[in-house]
Parts: sequence; structure tokens; C-alpha cells
Amino acid sequence: MKIEDLKSLLRENGIVGAGGAGFPTYAKLDKRADTLILNCAECEPLLRLHRQVLKMFTHEILSTLSLIAKTVEADNVYVGVKGSYKRTVEAINAELESFPNIKVCKLPEVYPAGDEVVLTYEATGRVVPAGEIPLSVGVTVLNVETVYNIYRAMQNLPVTHKYVTVTGEVASPVTVYAPIGTSVRDLIKFAGGVTAENTAIILGGPMMGNLVSEADVVTKTTNAVLVLPENLPLVQKKLSKTAIDMKRAMSACCQCSYCTSLCPRNLLGHPIDPSAFMYAASNGITNDAVPYLNSAFCSGCGLCEMYSCGQGLSPRMLLTACKSSLRAKGVKPPKSPEMHFVDNARPNRMIPLSRLRSRLGLDPYNKSAPVAEKDIKVKKLKILLSQHIGAPATAIVCKGDKVEAGQIIAAAAENALSVNIHASLSGTVAEVNNKSITITL
Repeated sequence: MKIEDLKSLLRENGIVGAGGAGFPTYAKLDKRADTLILNCAECEPLLRLHRQVLKMFTHEILSTLSLIAKTVEADNVYVGVKGSYKRTVEAINAELESFPNIKVCKLPEVYPAGDEVVLTYEATGRVVPAGEIPLSVGVTVLNVETVYNIYRAMQNLPVTHKYVTVTGEVASPVTVYAPIGTSVRDLIKFAGGVTAENTAIILGGPMMGNLVSEADVVTKTTNAVLVLPENLPLVQKKLSKTAIDMKRAMSACCQCSYCTSLCPRNLLGHPIDPSAFMYAASNGITNDAVPYLNSAFCSGCGLCEMYSCGQGLSPRMLLTACKSSLRAKGVKPPKSPEMHFVDNARPNRMIPLSRLRSRLGLDPYNKSAPVAEKDIKVKKLKILLSQHIGAPATAIVCKGDKVEAGQIIAAAAENALSVNIHASLSGTVAEVNNKSITITL
């Protein structure tokens, strides 16, 4: 298959990164990449769907990965998978004889192993420069469900569903293949309902996910719905206010530098220095802009505030606020910033996932969430027009229209980074506005 044909297929079928920011996948295919990495690192605690999907559809995913590598002319192909995912590793090894170009890279059980910059280094030894993407060092990273969706696109099946792990304070933790647009309320009900009082809902992982309500919906990037006690420290962190975080930093930051010492990007040589930023921000230092400008290189993993800081401060929240403020003022990140060498202490400073899970109070929720054997039943879908980085799709249906599952209901923006959006199930369009399309069944 020619690369332009594959790109067109992915754009038409709505393929975006099935996690993270949801970068349109067609734009990631580039012949400058000599290495392709399948990401099965399951970065955050409690998430399970990537290992589950890869175990269920091993041949389909590996064959598609091999085809993509051939299309972009990548000589090196790796499956980055944690060694602790034994059944998934066994399923991969059973297929490798058919794919001699694919190698397994067993990853340590650490956080954030799934960060594509960290994964690139673990698999290839190449350091992605600060502010750049893996392609800058000849690498393209695709996650498991994204490649599965590419396999489906080759069968003329667009993205209409998303695997989502529902866990925490629910009766029956489960991974469900949910129609895009399904409400969080319906997912929790499918998992047996909430089992505790005074809970909060996080869409995504506990470290980088966001607090949402039951009315929020599944998108192409939704990996998990976590129902957790409201008084859990990690939930309280997400409820904190920037002004209060700053006052606490001004009164309590002791400059121990643990936030920097354990920062995954700093350990790879990036010029992100949470400790220097906290010192500058909490002391009102304005004659040195470097700590503020370098906030642009924070990955937002949250280790600094969820694990490293003994004072319970919020470096990540303050760095994020700084980044947003600079962006709003039109201040761009420094170009080609100076990097330092990969820290020799890095192997001993990576954070074991088990310790992180314990520190976050998540051990009681580290339960199996098997893939559901039955389909979730819904009466209404609210499908967002913006589900990825780039321009939102434009609705091409009207209220009252009958639509079929898989039908294009919103077209990719022309001459822009964008993909089509399809009806998840057959039904009637109940509402169309500039943000979403509602379908009743």
C-alpha cells in the first residue's frame, strides 16, 4: 500500500491516537521514521485495556503494525510491553515467527513507561530533544488500540467504539467496548453502579485524568472511568486552586529538589527543572525568565506533586498554569534548548508502579477489569465534534435525520489537521450544535 493511500484511509475512517491528545494518525505516518514502536506500556495505574486488546487481537495488530512499517519503510519495529503482562507477552511470542521484523522490548514496571519520549529511549536508546516529537529522532509511536483501529479501517470499518476500563468504587470493574458518545453515567451503571458515598469521577488515569460529571461522554481518546473517594489526596489535588497552590509553595517549599531529581524528562536531559521553577515562582523572581520559559517542557506526568514532594505541594499544577499563561500571551517555547546528558542515576530513580499505586491510595482498586462479554445498551449518544488535536469536524447531518452505524455525520475540516466522525450506532439525530451531535436510539 502506498503511504498516501494509507493516510487517506485513516483520515476518512476517523483514526486518531486512542489515548492522550488524540493526534490524527494519518499525520504521524512519515518515511523519515526508520523505527516503529507499538506502545503497550499502559502508562497509568489501574488501566488495563491495552494489554487486553493486544492479547485478544494479537495477530491482527501485529500484521497491521508490520504493514505500516512496510508502508513507511521502517526497518526497525518494536512492541514495547511491560514484562509483567505475562499473558500478553505469551500471546505476542506465539505470533512472532510470522513477523521476523518485529522485536519485543520488555519494559520495567515503572511510571511513566508509556510516555512516548521515555518509551523511545527504552526501546532505541535515542533521546528525543526537548520540545520535539519522536519523529525528530526517526521514531513513530502508535498505541495498541490505534493500530487495532487501523486494522478495522482496512476492513472499511470506521472508529465508532472505544475500549474503556471502568473501575474504582463500582460493583463490577469491567472493560467495555463502548459506542463513542456513551455517557459516563451509562458506563458506571454497566459496571454495577457506585458502591460508596461521596465519590468523584476521573476520566482517564489517576495521574493525568480530569474530574468529570456523569453527563460527560466517551470520546476517541477515553481510556478509563475511575470512581474514587472524594477525600482521596489525588482527588483533592485535582480540586485545588492555583492561587492557593502558589501560597502554599511560598510558605512551605524547602527546595529539597526531589521534584527535579525524580522528573522523568529531566532524567533524560530535558531542561525542565520543577525545583528551579518553584523557587523562582514562590519567591517572585523576575530577573531570570528561564525557569518560567522551560515550563513548556513539562510533560504533565504529575510525579512531582503526586509522589515526589514531601510537603504535598503542586509543582505540576503551577507549571501547567505558567505554560497556559505564556501561551495565552503568545510566548513560544525556547527553540533548540540546551540539553544535559541522560542522568547516570536514572535507573535507580524510576518510580515503581506498585509504590506509586500505594502512595496514591489505589491498592484497593487494583482489581481485574475483564473485557465485557455483552454489549452496553444505551438510549442516547452525544458525539463531540472535537475529539482530537487539530480542527473539529463539521456536522453534515440535521435534526430529524436517520443515520446508520458507521455513517459519516461530521466531515473532516478541509486543508486542516482533522478527521471524519461517524455515527456509533443507528438512530435519529435529536440535536446538532457547534460542539456535538446527539443521536437517540
